[in-house]
Amino acid sequence: MINGTPTDIFTSLNPGQVAETSRSRNISDMGSDDFMALMIAQMKNQDPTKPMDQMAFMSQLAEFSSLSGIQELNGAFGELSTNLTGAQAVQASSLVGRSVAMDTQVAALAPAGRNENGDMVNLLSATVDMGDGSDGGVFEVRDNAGNLVFSGQLPAGSGHVPVVWDGQASDGSYLPPGDYSISARVERGGDLRDARVYGHDTVISVAIGSGNQVTLNLASGRSVDVSDVKEFF
Repeated sequence: MINGTPTDIFTSLNPGQVAETSRSRNISDMGSDDFMALMIAQMKNQDPTKPMDQMAFMSQLAEFSSLSGIQELNGAFGELSTNLTGAQAVQASSLVGRSVAMDTQVAALAPAGRNENGDMVNLLSATVDMGDGSDGGVFEVRDNAGNLVFSGQLPAGSGHVPVVWDGQASDGSYLPPGDYSISARVERGGDLRDARVYGHDTVISVAIGSGNQVTLNLASGRSVDVSDVKEFF
């Protein structure tokens, strides 16, 4: 007759597997089927003259209940995570085609359609934070070499002011599509101070990575985290 713990029973019934099992599994790794099989084996092989201690048996039942509950809880959390990811994907897909404003000093001059003559029109869009009660200001565009290619006046006012540049340089020529550096300064009391600018871009696709992180792929070729977007419109 065999009397002892579930681990003792398993050792007695499977003497050739002890070394391998001890390296790869322990009782916390067992599933509910493993746990139940061991308890049944223990009950079948206990010494009738020395039946299993009732408190020990209740303790094992409690451990089995806890194990089963943890497995069910893990399954529920896994299902919840899948549902959340699916819902997030649906919400993120609605951003495709939307314009976004980001706290960046880079904006894209990109094709926006054709004019009445059939010529391609390129536009660069941004927003300037004028602050409170500005007396106007200046919006500037520079190429990749840092050369000033455009400078335009901003109206007096407060809050966020949208600006659009059609790619025409100060010398009258039209510059090719691509990324340009943007900056702005606002005037107060005769002084020009740097202002915050928000470059605009268009979302062409979205991706959901590990940890449900949402990445926006933009028309300019850049990719940004959705948390970096200041405004959708």
